Amino acid sequence: MIPSVTTQSLSRAQARRIGLAAQGFLDPPVARPTLRTLERTVARTGVLQVDSVNVLQRAHLMPLYARMGPYDTDLLRRASTGTARSPRRLVEYWAHVQALMPVELWPAMRHRMRDYQVKGSHWGFTADHGITREVLEVVRGRGPVTARDLETEFESGPRSKEHWGWNWSQARQSLDFLYRCGELAIAGRNSQFEVSYDVAQRVIPARHFEAPELSAEDARVELVRRAARSYGVATTADLRDYYRITRLSDTQRAVDRLVEGGELHPVVVEGWRRPAYLHHQARLPRRVSARTLLSPFDPVVWHRERTEALFDFHYRIEIYVPAAKRQFGYYCLPFLLGDTVVGRVDLKADRRHGRLLVPAAYAEPAAPADTATHLAWELRRLADWLGLAQIVVQPRGDLAPALGAAVGGLGLAG
Repeated sequence: MIPSVTTQSLSRAQARRIGLAAQGFLDPPVARPTLRTLERTVARTGVLQVDSVNVLQRAHLMPLYARMGPYDTDLLRRASTGTARSPRRLVEYWAHVQALMPVELWPAMRHRMRDYQVKGSHWGFTADHGITREVLEVVRGRGPVTARDLETEFESGPRSKEHWGWNWSQARQSLDFLYRCGELAIAGRNSQFEVSYDVAQRVIPARHFEAPELSAEDARVELVRRAARSYGVATTADLRDYYRITRLSDTQRAVDRLVEGGELHPVVVEGWRRPAYLHHQARLPRRVSARTLLSPFDPVVWHRERTEALFDFHYRIEIYVPAAKRQFGYYCLPFLLGDTVVGRVDLKADRRHGRLLVPAAYAEPAAPADTATHLAWELRRLADWLGLAQIVVQPRGDLAPALGAAVGGLGLAG
């Protein structure tokens, strides 16, 4: 813990180390991570963003790898399904965006569920309450279903092409609306990554489902409290983004309550234009010894303005950029070494041929001379975790020649 008398001003390097410590990069390595290790890690990150992109590995699996190292991904399946003897620990909801969150957050999300119910629409869709009620009754009677299970039963002609979600079926629209309203919850996903929905009371453990509902204001305070704990030090805008609170003014009121209660301390961070707040339990380590790749959806880098303020690292994911206009690559991951982002590497898992492809690799201005060697070892660790036997480095990017040589030195070049 950092004594409040020393926190009036922080250098950027101090803020960076505080942020990485809060995110779990000081936790001791574990040779064989367990469910307890996973719970500790999720307590640091708060949520795990879910995304369908699988060019390397699913988005929600990568932040755990970055902090715990290679782990059995079945741990996450067990934590997010549960059994009679081992209740569910995580559930998907619109927490950051679509994300796995601790089930204990369910009561804090009920005000958000009510808002969706009142609005009656999302993503440009307006709920057809007649069909929605029918869908809810079907799920109550049948148990877990996917949208595809109900498409034939509830499809009613050609689908609209008015917006980007034009291909959603009527069943999918209704199921998603009921999920956002809290009537349904996500019971799991199948091997095609399709969502399986069930009524919420069959998904959420009773002690959380039946817990008293928080007022909207108290819920926002709880979300800001958790965001502050996960960030260590942050601006109000950072804290708002973590759980996607609608209004900055609401976030600031929650911050003010936490400052008044002594949980947050106002600080000034070198180079930051806005006031910042330090969590009262934040740690300021002398050094951070990380060596890992960060997913584009990792909390360390998902809020791009904060990423630039902390690391002096301008980052954008280029999945939706036309190939000819991409600067760094389709799925480029920042490489964290110590407490600094020293490079970025475009990666793809060629599962059919057992290869980890490196279409491009770039060094940052602050990269030390041995960056390629460290990155080669990290790629070896990642390849082993993904079950890939070879690493193929293509000659694009200023770091690629040295990285190719370093990978070759490990005997893994394809």
